[in-house]
Amino acid sequence: MLALRLLNVVAPAYFLCIALVTLVLQLFLFLPRMREDPTAARLFSPALLHGALFLFLSTNALGNYVLVIQNSPDDLDACQGAEARRALCPPPSTHFCRVCARVTLRHDHHCFFTGNCIGSRNMRNFVLFCLYTSLACLYSMVAGVAYISAVLSISFAHPLAFLTLLPTSISQFFSGAVLGSEMFVILMLYLWFAIGLACAGFCCHQLLLILRGQTRHQVRKGVAVRARPWRKNLQEVFGKRWLLGLLVPMFNVGSESCKQREK
Repeated sequence: MLALRLLNVVAPAYFLCIALVTLVLQLFLFLPRMREDPTAARLFSPALLHGALFLFLSTNALGNYVLVIQNSPDDLDACQGAEARRALCPPPSTHFCRVCARVTLRHDHHCFFTGNCIGSRNMRNFVLFCLYTSLACLYSMVAGVAYISAVLSISFAHPLAFLTLLPTSISQFFSGAVLGSEMFVILMLYLWFAIGLACAGFCCHQLLLILRGQTRHQVRKGVAVRARPWRKNLQEVFGKRWLLGLLVPMFNVGSESCKQREK
């Protein structure tokens, strides 16, 4: 239990460090390199478009990250009293998390990178956090590849060029042909690639469970769920203002099914 609580502190710190390093590289390395292009138009310059897109992706990723932490899935506010808990929130949909030391309504899993449980109130923000983190990492990797290609005059036209970049760069780094800053960017490329793919896979898996009306906790426990149309399952998590939630980080205020039962 002590190791889990320690991981609950280290993992968010690790994510915030990666986010800070990515922001610094984008602002002080990639963007200045794009501004040096003399042929670029002033109104729609690559630097301006790149900065706007990265700002949009990073704002949504960090905004939903904060909302996942703030919007606690504690079931005490949604279902008050023992009788209400038995009537509105059946035991299979609740779970007591030992790390958080609280009961979660429609528990899915405990996310160590946010230090919080994922349940009915923050599921939408968690899925969007995974989506925009994946996009931000993969986009940063593309910008980093363009930077390395221009600085080191490396062509990535061959499919295996990215895979052989790291071992080749390590040997050139010890021989003095590659600077420390350039080697650091190359290492970040592989880190962005790994995090981007992991978040994309987790996001797709989570969306599949949402369409089925299931949670990871229910799948692990073998709990059978009532078959419902996928549109209702999707609306229960993302709500009616799902398009606005894709553009701007917004609170996900509880479960629609619990609200309907309260009425």
